[in-house]
Amino acid sequence: MHLLSASCACALLIHALFCQVKSMESVHGAYGETIEIPCGFRKFEKPENIVMVKWKYEHETGFLKDLIVKRSDKDEAISNQDAYKDRVSLGSNYSLLLSDVKLTDQGTFTCFLVTSGNILEYRTTLEVIKSPAGLEMLDKAEELEIGKLTKLGVCTAKDANPAADIMWLKNNQPLVDDGKGIFITQSVKEDPVTLSSTTTSTLEYSAKKEDDGAEFICRTKHSVEEHASSPITITVTYSTETIELHVTPQDLLVEGVNVTLKCVADGNPPPTSFNFHLKGETVKVENKNTLTIPNVTRDASGEYRCSLVDDRALEASKNITVNYLDFNLSPSGRIVMKTGEALEVTLQINSSASHSVSWKKNGDILDKEPKFHKIAYSDSAVYECEVTLGPLSRKASFELVVEGAPVITSLSKQHSDDGNHRVLICEAEGNPKPAVTWNINGTLLYESPFTNGKITQKFAVVPSENLTVLCTVSNEFGSDTKSIDVLPYTERSRDQTKLVVGVVLGLLVATVLIGLAYWLYLKNSKQGSWKTAENENGTSEEEKKLEEKVENSQKAEV
Repeated sequence: MHLLSASCACALLIHALFCQVKSMESVHGAYGETIEIPCGFRKFEKPENIVMVKWKYEHETGFLKDLIVKRSDKDEAISNQDAYKDRVSLGSNYSLLLSDVKLTDQGTFTCFLVTSGNILEYRTTLEVIKSPAGLEMLDKAEELEIGKLTKLGVCTAKDANPAADIMWLKNNQPLVDDGKGIFITQSVKEDPVTLSSTTTSTLEYSAKKEDDGAEFICRTKHSVEEHASSPITITVTYSTETIELHVTPQDLLVEGVNVTLKCVADGNPPPTSFNFHLKGETVKVENKNTLTIPNVTRDASGEYRCSLVDDRALEASKNITVNYLDFNLSPSGRIVMKTGEALEVTLQINSSASHSVSWKKNGDILDKEPKFHKIAYSDSAVYECEVTLGPLSRKASFELVVEGAPVITSLSKQHSDDGNHRVLICEAEGNPKPAVTWNINGTLLYESPFTNGKITQKFAVVPSENLTVLCTVSNEFGSDTKSIDVLPYTERSRDQTKLVVGVVLGLLVATVLIGLAYWLYLKNSKQGSWKTAENENGTSEEEKKLEEKVENSQKAEV
């Protein structure tokens, strides 16, 4: 029996006193730390006239054993208990201080307060919390076969109190035992000496294709702190179920390109050998899944297949069309034509798909196909045609040379910048290059390059009299001549000076006469009666003279 029973029958002191059990509390403490166990003053008022305090603990035999005693007139006395030696002392308000707490310290501690008229008993249950000493995953299976239930790993959390709970996560998402593809088994074992617990959790998992590369970890759940194991990444193995044939390039295939066939299988690990079936021919490749056909032609169009070497039933196929482009341009090479003739341009195209056609003349883009119904010198050029089908391009060209007797297209004159001579400009077309000649002596200032059958000369003359100048162009096919009149510089300048002076004087005289006429009109309108007779008989002599002056002024101006 306990020394102090629940019926409160106490025989601790010489006198028979009444015993009261005041409370039953619990205290949690961290392993290895110092814990303060209160003597009941947290919920009750502190008793008066305390004469003695005694702390006892419940021994494993079931009896209470003394820990420490403190009388009001003496120092505290500590019982010689090996388990608590040098680890117990009294704190404020008679609390018990227990250092370096161990799991074996868990149990009931009782505080007795003896007053002058009563004995008070306060019971406290101590629970020691210990975090697991790490978390470790063992028996890791980093490769799983699809659909086969396999032990993925075993996680162990050692030396914890209370026992740790272990959870499993895939890609940071918790796993729950569903009794189908996920089985989680957990067990707890307590050490009888240290009283710590070790939790072991085993995960059995049936993998799917999408689990390939998934990350698995285990994690503890505990009141003090959490631990997580190092992650493992699993590889899911499965046999090939489907196969596909890929063709590169994927867009328009044309003659001349390299075509790559790629056989893609969904097995893991993937197969390493394949058969490619090329229009009646079988090619085996090893340690790769591609086959390249260089410089394909239109004859390569057709059905292509690939299969596994060890399973011909797994096969994939694809139809391939190699596009082609043929065209013929007529005429070709160097074509010599006469002016005024017609030339027919013929473009024959044979292609497997829609195409585009573009033309250039001497490198400049034309907006349409050239037509030559009546050839002119301006048609002389190199014509290039380009036909395009996707990345495929074909080009052809011809050079049109236009020959014929030269023709003067323009003969003009202008003043020189210094005004001392005249500049005659003769422009002509012809091929071969025409020779340009003049019928008078002068100075050749400039001759343009002979381009597209055109040539221009600038010729300087200083005429001393009225001249008719002839420009003649000629080649092996004929000639052409045009004339232009050129006046001497002095007479023409004198005539122009006279004309300018006459115009200026005429304008001045006209202005004066118009003003005088308007003044006379105003004056005559005021005189009235004496002009009436004159108005009735006709125009006065003054008005006639005025009209004559105006008329002469206008003539002089002209």
